[in-house]
Amino acid sequence: MTTASFDPVALATISSRLEGVVRSMRNTLTRASRSGVVNIARDFSCCIVSADDEILQWAESLPIQVLCGPELMARSMKQFHRELSRGDAFLHNSPYHGATHAADHSILIPVIDQSGTHQFTVVARAHQADCGNATPTAYAATARDVYEEGALIFPCVRAQQDYVDSEDLIRTCRLRIRVPDQWWGDYLALVGSARIGERQMLALGEELGWDSLREFATEWLNYSERMMAEAIGRLPTGKTTVETRHDPIPGLEDGIPVRASISIDPAAGSIEVDLRDNLDCLPCGLNLSESTARAAVLIGIFNSVDHHVPPNGGSARRVNVLLRENCVVGIPRHPASCSVATTNVFDRLANAVQRGIAELAAGYGMAEVGLSLPASVSVISGNDPRHGGAPFINQLILAWTGGPGGPVEDGWLTMGGPGDGGALLRDSVEIDELKHPIVVWEQRLLPDTEGAGRRRGAPSAHGEFGPLDTRMEAFFLSDGTVNPPRGVRSGLSGGRAAQFLRGVDGEIRPLDLCGSVTLEAGERLVSVSTGGGGYGAPNQREPERVAEDVLEGWITPGHAAEVYRVAVSEAGVIDEAATAALRSTAAEPQARAT
Repeated sequence: MTTASFDPVALATISSRLEGVVRSMRNTLTRASRSGVVNIARDFSCCIVSADDEILQWAESLPIQVLCGPELMARSMKQFHRELSRGDAFLHNSPYHGATHAADHSILIPVIDQSGTHQFTVVARAHQADCGNATPTAYAATARDVYEEGALIFPCVRAQQDYVDSEDLIRTCRLRIRVPDQWWGDYLALVGSARIGERQMLALGEELGWDSLREFATEWLNYSERMMAEAIGRLPTGKTTVETRHDPIPGLEDGIPVRASISIDPAAGSIEVDLRDNLDCLPCGLNLSESTARAAVLIGIFNSVDHHVPPNGGSARRVNVLLRENCVVGIPRHPASCSVATTNVFDRLANAVQRGIAELAAGYGMAEVGLSLPASVSVISGNDPRHGGAPFINQLILAWTGGPGGPVEDGWLTMGGPGDGGALLRDSVEIDELKHPIVVWEQRLLPDTEGAGRRRGAPSAHGEFGPLDTRMEAFFLSDGTVNPPRGVRSGLSGGRAAQFLRGVDGEIRPLDLCGSVTLEAGERLVSVSTGGGGYGAPNQREPERVAEDVLEGWITPGHAAEVYRVAVSEAGVIDEAATAALRSTAAEPQARAT
């Protein structure tokens, strides 16, 4: 780890210039893409990778997509294509070669200077509403292997040469993807985004000089590494093994156990996470890819240390992730399916890491984030009678909360899953109803479903939607229905997920947590997302905060008395004498049944 040699002002300035390049790429994707999951929910990411294949800069992106993966894909690009030329572009989504899962299509473009030297790689990645799966969803949870999954896999395939599209590639995708025009629009947006990044990096290289940019990249990553080492140096020495379990799904009636062994070495400024003591790859789509296994660990750690540490390849040097091949949270072997590698088991692993650090180090870490994929974020498909029966497919991002309690603040209401990090936007109801033949009937928070704690998690969300004058299919995988997100340091678990079908007669019946449901006209899908876990004992929460939660309608007075040991009226008036009595005899609070 080298010492600082670059002018700090120049370091900050050039860092901001590169962030501006990434923001220009993001703006292009937002404005040019076709599918709602991209241009409404913003399920996409952009970044710059160094010539030595380390993640250099990103902005406002999903952590799952940029903390690890782009550098692995850039390495694959050079492995598969020994000669790179200006005008090249590569389509990559192979989970066996650095990508997350098949539904995340990435365009990689090498930035080649006038002398023909590869200086950087720009990466634009976007989740696809349809990626050619055997069923109309991007998440094939029960697929026994990649063949049954059915997705088109592109292991860094040349999509453009001399700035011209590969017509063979385009024809292949248009024949296999259910909404070819929608995919084509998203592909053009991805290429346009990456080309904007290439153009601006070439201009920056001409302006500042390539030697200066390379020197900046070296020092920026070294600076980030120093910051991470210092942040870890403030943690206590410790080791722990954390266990968690994904809910049962068809074929895996005991669920999927996940184990992470965490070792913090402040003197060395490093953290080691050993994931090798886990099951082999399973005959389902929930296996993690290498990039998602590593990203889950990094997310758990970045959620636990000083937020001033730049999250890039330099700071990642201080985290040693031990993986093994053919492991459910390791390095998958083809043809193991990684269809759901960005959620679910990924959530469980990221949560285990940040919960483990929280238990080791008071004042650090977090409780567990709410889990994916509730029915409110279903992949929906069908035929739209308003447009002559044209097919539609999209992933909704509706009622979903999930923020966990932390050492200082309460859970973030719009957190989503750990991999989203709050970067996903919730859908506009009006736009969803314009784009698709659906009606969103209701979205609201559910009181008394938060993970209670000194700092509480976000409450669960209730959502209800259904088709308009047509039939619709919805796919979801609602983890947390059985095993909710856990609290830490005496904090309680968040509310459980649930899903129901409401018939045309208004009666509701429960649905399994995994699978698909066909909704007829007039029927509705009812979703309850998990709440976030709590941090610290609930009876240590300041009565004033409890009163504010009652006023907001997030908890009821009865819940306040039973769980937080605070006597407060519906008007938010605290009875100090009754509260003192409750807290003087307080037993360990228990979560209410949901």
